[in-house]
Amino acid sequence: MSGPLGELGQGAGKGGGGGGSIREAGGAFGRREAAMEEKYFREKEMEQIENLRKHHQEEINHHEQEIQRLQNEIKRRKNQIKKLKHDDYDSD
Repeated sequence: MSGPLGELGQGAGKGGGGGGSIREAGGAFGRREAAMEEKYFREKEMEQIENLRKHHQEEINHHEQEIQRLQNEIKRRKNQIKKLKHDDYDSD
């Protein structure tokens, strides 16, 4: 993998940076170490994205349940109003 500073794992000062003795030495082991590190961070990022996605879905579910609860409450109150109207006519 190549970036603006050179190819990762090519040794200190060549884009591989001072990431440890293996990476500083460069060569195949340095490239392998850099690739493993990149893979690790990509997996961590994917894990965080999935956790965020789950969190948002839980929030959506919560709000949908709250909407349903409030709709049921509105329906109950409307029924109470209807009942009161009928009671008014019955008392006459």
